[in-house]
Amino acid sequence: MAVSKKMKEALSKYDRTQEYSLEKATELVKEISFEKFDASVDLDVRLGVDPRKADQMVRGVVTLPHGVGKEVRVLALVTPDKEEEAKAAGADYAGLDEFIKKIEGGWTDIDVIITMPTVMAKVGRLGRVLGPRGLMPNPKAGTVTLEVGKAVKEVKAGKIDFKVDKTGIIHTSVGKSSFTAEQLNENAAELLQTLSKLKPSSAKGTYFKSVTISTTMGPGIKVEKSSIDS
Repeated sequence: MAVSKKMKEALSKYDRTQEYSLEKATELVKEISFEKFDASVDLDVRLGVDPRKADQMVRGVVTLPHGVGKEVRVLALVTPDKEEEAKAAGADYAGLDEFIKKIEGGWTDIDVIITMPTVMAKVGRLGRVLGPRGLMPNPKAGTVTLEVGKAVKEVKAGKIDFKVDKTGIIHTSVGKSSFTAEQLNENAAELLQTLSKLKPSSAKGTYFKSVTISTTMGPGIKVEKSSIDS
């Protein structure tokens, strides 16, 4: 496969076989970013877990100190008495039946849906549309709650949820290439510390198998695992 001139230039600035400390890796990812747009900076963490076993399914939420750098569009699927609370907290849309109809019609122009336990029976019907897009509200992710206003504020402030995929990898954004290296470092460290606390007791051997940081189209930089533990 032909490598573009810009990619060649990026690859010449570091050693692909070497592992770098998290601090150095976040500096490098900015240095070798060549996209003309404000690219996402992603972290790929391969964990030593077997996601097919229920007790090794790593899933959780984390509030990144500097957010993810994009406007998160929030829909609150709530009863009329909660609409005002959701809107006051910053929800872009709030309502119930009208939005359920819109989603059934194929509308998914949102990033996060927050709802209440009392309306989950209605929301559950949307699983076919929302499931594949990762939009289905989940109590573990804090998106099914009676504290609607609080949940909306947290999501708007940079709270994200993550879960290990079937190959044992967590893939999530930790910011944008316009962030400072320090902001990216702090966001990535927050995520990794959260993952560390979620290590299943039944997972044996090395927990952090590999950690790679990259921009959307840029090459991956390997992160030294010892710098994570510290």
